[in-house]
Formats: sequence, C-alpha cells, structure tokens
Amino acid sequence: MSLQHYALIFAVAVIVTLVVTPLVRRFALARGLVDFPGGRKVHTRPIPRLGGVAIFAGVLAAVGVEALGEAYAGWGGTIVGGGTARVRILGVLVGLTIIFLVGLVDDLRTLSPGAKFLGQVVAAAVVVGSGLKIVYVGDPFAGGIVELGLLSIPVTMLYIVGFTNVINLIDGLDGLAAGVCAIAAASLLVLAAQGNRLDAAAFAVAVIGACVGFLRYNSNPASIFMGDSGALFLGFTLATISLMGVMKSSAAIALAVPLLIIGVPIFDTASAIVRRVLHKRPIQEADRGHIHHRLLGRGFNQRQTVFIIYVWSIALALGGYAVRYAPGPMKALTFLVLFVITGFMAYWLGLFEAVEHAEEPSGVPNKQGSRRPSQKQT
Repeated sequence: MSLQHYALIFAVAVIVTLVVTPLVRRFALARGLVDFPGGRKVHTRPIPRLGGVAIFAGVLAAVGVEALGEAYAGWGGTIVGGGTARVRILGVLVGLTIIFLVGLVDDLRTLSPGAKFLGQVVAAAVVVGSGLKIVYVGDPFAGGIVELGLLSIPVTMLYIVGFTNVINLIDGLDGLAAGVCAIAAASLLVLAAQGNRLDAAAFAVAVIGACVGFLRYNSNPASIFMGDSGALFLGFTLATISLMGVMKSSAAIALAVPLLIIGVPIFDTASAIVRRVLHKRPIQEADRGHIHHRLLGRGFNQRQTVFIIYVWSIALALGGYAVRYAPGPMKALTFLVLFVITGFMAYWLGLFEAVEHAEEPSGVPNKQGSRRPSQKQT
C-alpha cells in the first residue's frame, strides 16, 4: 500500500466526516438531541450529540473506497478477498455496524446498562465468530507463545468489550476521545503496515481521517459531541484493528502492546475502580476523580488538559512500539520508565484519593418533554 493509497483513504474519511457532521448537528438541534450541562460535565451550554453518525459515515466511506480500489483498480490489499479473509472482514463490518447502532439507540433513547452491555457482547461475538480471535499471546520479555485453545473465545470477547468501554469512559472533554483515538490508530497503523497487515492498516487510516475531520467541530469549544454512537464505535474499531494488525502477526505480539497504546483511558478506568473500592463507594458511581477532572482541578483549562493527555498518550504509544521491537532488556527498561511516569502522574493528580461524589442531575427535558438521565455514569 503506497503513501498515495493511504492519503486517498485518509482524505475520503476526512471529507465525508467534515461534510456529514454539520448535517448531523443541525438534525440533532432540530430534534432536541442535545447533552445538557450539569453534574460532572464541564460544558456550560447544551451541545448536540450524535457526532458518532458522522464518524461512522467517514470510516465506512473510506473502507468502501479501499474495497472498490482493490476490486477494480488493482490495489493491493485484503479488504476484498475470498474464503476466510472475506468472512473475517464481513464479520468485522457487521460487528462495527451493530456497536454503532447500540450507541445510536443509547444516544436517542438511553439504553439500560444491561442492554448496552448485551449489545456489545453480541457485536463482539459476531467478530469472534468470523474467525478473528486471540489464538495465542506472546511473552514480551522472554519470547515464546502461549496457546489459548478454547480460552481464545472468552479472552477475545473480554478484550473487545473492555477496549470498547475504556474509550467510552474517557469521552469527557472537548476533543479528548477523538484525539486519543487518532493517536492510538496512528500507532496501530505503524505496527500493521510493518507487519504487512493491509486490512488493519486501511481501517486505521480511515479511523485517523474520521477523527481528524470530527475534531474540526469537536475541539474546544465543541459544537457537537460524538455521543456513545461515536465513542463505542471508535473503541470497538480500535479493538478489531489491533486484532487484525497486531494479534494475528507472526511475531506473537503480547497483549501489552495495544493495551499500552490506549494506556491512558485504561489507567483512568482502573484508577477509578481502585479509588472507589478503597473508599467504599460503588464501582459504578460517578465522581469527579477522573484524570481530566483532576487536571482541571489543578488549574489547567480544557485545551491544556487535553494537550497533556495527548502527550501522555503519545508517550505510551511510543512505549508500545518499543515493547514490540526492542530487545529484551530494553523492553524491561521501557516498562520501568512508563511505570515511573504513570506513577508520578497518579501521585501528582491524587487519582487514588477520595473525591467528592458528583451528583448527576435528575434529568433534563428531552424532545418529548420527559426527563432524560445523564449518559455518562462512571
């Protein structure tokens, strides 16, 4: 896949997202589909959601161009193929569509946590059923392969669903989730391209383009939010890209690599769970103790906070790249450096300290005049 090839896919994703986002914003405003301020939220005026529709359209259009290029223009790639490759790609596309629809319904009507989780499991099951699984894991230090056997199914399901939710949980500031996902996708693109996993590379470029296009409207001050339709879709897409481009590689990549690449949202989620357990609060209880809340509390504004998290994400992504290619001793040193950086940030921000419980508003009027609860619950 040439640079011109990548550039075209990227351009299609950017342009489609740029064009569709204002249309979606206008529709959301007309129907009263907005996210109201209050509780833990930092915005001060109603902001339309449903930006995930534009992100989904951008990614789908870019992947469609890739498929047409492979079918009719002689592009090298595996989006259009036969046998197991075709089944795998179709499974991924169906899974992505299901997770998008789950998020969209939640943006429109608010699903119960159980229903949302069930939708995520179904989407992940479709991907796993298509043959995209973690069949082995590699030791990042000593090398070697551990075969998972029948455990490959639950391990892969847990991996996809977990990946999906940590992206959803970090979606708390203007431009934060979109930027972190673009950084993660760029990191996965490098790994996929070097491993000659052209299907994963095409999807990664499409995600980067869609995120960049959406950031035009989502950067502070945001005029639209991606909603669960965007956050769940991006998390799920990154999970499947890592499976296509990293987990299936002949080099037996360890699970640590893609997890490092999205290390900030994972650490944010883990620290929230530990904090609530330590202070005897329900794990699902919302609070103002997340990384972005703590940075805002330190006096940084939204743009500065997002920039700090971007830099942190880039550092962890570079660490993931080092873990993939560095010799054994360097892998250990990389983990040590990243551990020290993350430990310092946790101490400086007080991520494990008690935080005042943030009461969510009881609800805000939706388009029917009833009360709609806040979407973000953790």
